[in-house]
Amino acid sequence: MELIAVLSPLLGAFIAGVFGRQIGDRAANVVTCALMLAAAVCSVILFRDVALMKEPRTIELFTWIASGKLKVSWALRFDQLAAVMVLVVNLVSCAVHVYSVGYMSHDDARARFMSYLSLFTFAMLMLVTANNFVQLFFGWEGVGLMSYLLIGFWNKKESANNAAIKAFVMNRIGDFGLALGIMAVFFVFGSLNYDDVFSGAAAMKDVDAIFLGHEFNVLNLICALLFVGAIGKSAQLGLHTWLPDAMEGPTPVSALIHAATMVTAGVFLVARMSPLYEHADAVRAFITVLGALTAFVAATIALTQFDIKRVIAYSTMSQLGYMFFALGVSAYGAAMFHLFTHAFFKALLFLGAGSVIHAMSGEQDMRKMGGIYKLIPSTYILMWIGNLALAGVPFFAGYYSKDMILEAAFAAGSNVGHFAYWIGIAAAFMTAFYSWRLLFLTFHGTPRADKHTMDHVHESPAVMMIPLYFLAIGAVGAGFWGYQFFVGEGRANFWGGSIFVNPDHDTIEHAHHVAGWVKLLPTYVAAAGILLAGIMYMWATGLPGKIAGAFKFVHGFLYHKWYFDELYDKIGIVPAFFIGNKLWKIGDGKIIDGLGPDGIAAAISGASVKTGKMQTGYVYHYAFAMLVGVVVFMTAYIFLMQR
Repeated sequence: MELIAVLSPLLGAFIAGVFGRQIGDRAANVVTCALMLAAAVCSVILFRDVALMKEPRTIELFTWIASGKLKVSWALRFDQLAAVMVLVVNLVSCAVHVYSVGYMSHDDARARFMSYLSLFTFAMLMLVTANNFVQLFFGWEGVGLMSYLLIGFWNKKESANNAAIKAFVMNRIGDFGLALGIMAVFFVFGSLNYDDVFSGAAAMKDVDAIFLGHEFNVLNLICALLFVGAIGKSAQLGLHTWLPDAMEGPTPVSALIHAATMVTAGVFLVARMSPLYEHADAVRAFITVLGALTAFVAATIALTQFDIKRVIAYSTMSQLGYMFFALGVSAYGAAMFHLFTHAFFKALLFLGAGSVIHAMSGEQDMRKMGGIYKLIPSTYILMWIGNLALAGVPFFAGYYSKDMILEAAFAAGSNVGHFAYWIGIAAAFMTAFYSWRLLFLTFHGTPRADKHTMDHVHESPAVMMIPLYFLAIGAVGAGFWGYQFFVGEGRANFWGGSIFVNPDHDTIEHAHHVAGWVKLLPTYVAAAGILLAGIMYMWATGLPGKIAGAFKFVHGFLYHKWYFDELYDKIGIVPAFFIGNKLWKIGDGKIIDGLGPDGIAAAISGASVKTGKMQTGYVYHYAFAMLVGVVVFMTAYIFLMQR
């Protein structure tokens, strides 16, 4: 059962990738989807056994590394935390695989695309079922590699290639921190196996070490380095600029990578390392602040964007911020709960956007849409469901998980907790506003597309709509169903030993007893955001333009995404290209090659040319050369005899 849940995507990737041309695109679709369906069914059964029936297990497959003190096995760790992640990854990936059959039906490389999707899923499963840091790093890097291939799948587009490179480079920055953190773990604990490290964490909470000439608490240092990896993979503020550009990939990629899998890897990492983070108060405070700022900044940017996929992408970044500040206040269960519900409604929104793009003949600019809700009614209703869940409207999935995060932040009672709560409230208002801005601009108002496009607006085929209906069920019911297990009275029994929370840090318990206004305020601000969006984009439609004109600087600042890309260009990319060009032209070309192989070859070639000119073919030239030689020889002989 465990092997089917984890290895089926790998088998599908192998068959579609290696034999895709022989078996054809249709067979590749069938094989990859069937194997993903098998993995999804097995993950549901495993979730029942492991999480609900309390039967965690670890399956050791073989010894991977044995070198001195370093002993690493390849094992599948199925505890409650892993079971939740495997369930989310396989269910969403299965929906995306089926959806891709229709969405990519006109692409010339369908078998390769399906192979990439399956291989990405396998890498993510390796990450979440890892039993040691090396296996975690293998899955972590595998996910990064496959995201590069998927984002740049349409490699004939320069923008797609640039976006793929950007995602790869930005993630490498974070991964360097993760690698240092893993090295520090081995240096401090002498092991890379989770159980060994977690059992020894408490004994190390007061131990200091020297790093870069300064003294640090070892657990704070390790947790900070590991979190750098999470910042890159989960697009937190500072290493976030790759996420919106990644929308250059096909829409199924956006749903898979940016809804439930790759971008949530950082959230999973911190939750998995809770036995370490619970002893690293300073790092958790930093996570809280960074998560809150990420939620706020991303929401402000989403207010001004017009690309339908980019709006949803910034929404993903904002929701990840919520998850991280939940982790920062030790509400690990709430963070995982939001990860769980977010996977359904965000995948629904991305795939729903793909259905809109499909209907609009590839158009993604919301300014060129409008007036299509009667033409694609099913997609319209499904987008409503996704937006209701995203905005946290009772009683959709996001209402239960996002509100619990805000309540836990307030219940923390700390300055950073209160900061996160109020920033989260502001982000909740903006989330509701830009969600309905998207809905109204896309589906309502006067049609703004040309007549040819409007004449061809049509509902997506059943193979694309069925996954949306499935995800809509999760967007409606996942919060109500999961509340008791993830953050309710049964949470301690549900999570078992997979998550560790210091009893003094149990903010979820305190969240159940906060004042009524703390619980109600997120709903009120969500309603206010929806109402304001209705006023501005349904009734007073000229108001957004007037506001943008009145606050031109603020609007431009947000529209240009706080100028992060421009700043990185000036302080990073441009200097890097300048230095690289000089090192290439001068260091490599003129010095290394000029004085090395190229210089020696040129000298020999020049000498050969000059020597060749002496071969004239005239006898008197050769006789003269012989005479000169005799004179030189005799002169040298006389000189040596005199000494």
